Amino acid sequence: MKHSNLKTKCSYVVMGLGQFLYGQRIKGILYMGILAIYLIYLFTQGISDMTGLFTLGTTEGDPWLGTKGDDSIIMMLKGILSFMILGAVIIFYLCNIRDIKNIQKLAESGRRAPGFLKSVESFVDKKFYVVALFAPVVGVLIFNVLPIVFMILIAFTNYGGNIVPPKLIDWVGFDNFKQIFAMSGIKETFFRILSWNIVWAVCATVINYFCGLFLALLLNKRCVKGKTFWRAFPIIAYAVPGFITLLGFKFMFSYGGPINYYIKALGGSSIGFLDIDAGNKARLIGLLVNAWISVPTSMLLATGILSNMNNELYEAASLDGAGRWKQFTKLTLPFVVFSTTPTLITGFVGNFNNFGVFYFLRGGLYLDDYFLASDTDLLINWLYNLSIDNNYYGIGAAVSLIIFVITSVISLSTYVNSSAFKKEDTFR
Repeated sequence: MKHSNLKTKCSYVVMGLGQFLYGQRIKGILYMGILAIYLIYLFTQGISDMTGLFTLGTTEGDPWLGTKGDDSIIMMLKGILSFMILGAVIIFYLCNIRDIKNIQKLAESGRRAPGFLKSVESFVDKKFYVVALFAPVVGVLIFNVLPIVFMILIAFTNYGGNIVPPKLIDWVGFDNFKQIFAMSGIKETFFRILSWNIVWAVCATVINYFCGLFLALLLNKRCVKGKTFWRAFPIIAYAVPGFITLLGFKFMFSYGGPINYYIKALGGSSIGFLDIDAGNKARLIGLLVNAWISVPTSMLLATGILSNMNNELYEAASLDGAGRWKQFTKLTLPFVVFSTTPTLITGFVGNFNNFGVFYFLRGGLYLDDYFLASDTDLLINWLYNLSIDNNYYGIGAAVSLIIFVITSVISLSTYVNSSAFKKEDTFR
């Protein structure tokens, strides 16, 4: 601004005024219109929305007396949106500064600034990605970023239990996290579920991945007949909606299901595969059912990757005396793992946050040794129990942040240290 002329300095003070003075009247009016609309919003609603994000309301409502108080949740959402709007206006302001600097350079070199239509045509030509992505980015900000920020902020409030609108919600800092790691019932439940969640995610990912790879290798054998049928069979199982499959397996393993029917027919007694005291039986069934749903995806992925393998490598390995196991561990497995590392990480995160399996198989069970959970619940199921079923929204939001930190740290560290990241050109 120090080295700018008077017209350029005008755009620093009033967005678009410099463009208007340089003769780009339509562009200047548009910039000034954006500024005017924002100022009207700011002084009519924006300032109260911003302050409301920090106060979360000052007047508590009373339905019995007909007192209409402040809704802390709505105020939080409006406050987040007001700061997002402020960020958008700042971006427009910076674009305005960059634009007026370019116009000044053109004027100093004796060239005339292009007209509005010419500027639009040039912008669309050079910055087409901005035009194409504008609407999707706005949609992502409103429907993805806004709820995520809202959930993060909820973790630092006392929202939940008896503290729900019309009562006012307050900021409590890290109290929800302290309750998770300090209160005996919640702490013990959290660490129990976390340890099981990690074991579940690792086992489910390994089972799904290697079973799919094994099926793909098996179906690639020349001696296998009817490959089309055997490939179609898992795909049919995958095509059935997951929750229908899970409900079907829940019926199969129930007391009145076909499995217990045949056990009793053979002289045995009914087994509570998914009962409240099932324990590891229910966990094992969850792993098997999850494999039934997920293995076809791994098989199809591995089949496509194996079709790109160079058969000359296997011929050379055979001539060198390498057996089938050696060829698998030194050729097939490194190539497949290298190609599927991002998918493998995605599968791990998906299994870590696999809500449906135990919700449909065993949802609604609470054990005495757990705080609003059972021994098969994952963190995502516990989060659902806390927030949706029991109104512990603040603690639930804190748990969701912990889930995010765990999965992001494991995913990023695994990917950064993988050969897919370090040796990108190895198999090219």
